[in-house]
Amino acid sequence: MSRRCELTGVGPMVGHNVSHSNIKTKRRFMPNLAAVSLQSDALGQSFSLRITNAALRTLDFRGGLDVFLLKARDEQLSIRAQKIKRQLKAKLSEQPAA
Repeated sequence: MSRRCELTGVGPMVGHNVSHSNIKTKRRFMPNLAAVSLQSDALGQSFSLRITNAALRTLDFRGGLDVFLLKARDEQLSIRAQKIKRQLKAKLSEQPAA
């Protein structure tokens, strides 16, 4: 299981621990991932994703999973999120025609 956000693509970053004597040692900054269940309004079902807490706050700000996925670039999304986005686009394209 990778340590990468499924919606924003945020992964581990590298940096330094800096001691009082200014000695630098390598370290990794891990993203704050949470396993959450998100509800899609258009599809009428919930999806379980591992996303960062910052992405969860962005979802609330933008108005939900559907709006976030439609505006997100495919390069940032995981394969599971891309599949949800394709389902969402298909559902929304058939709604106005019916």
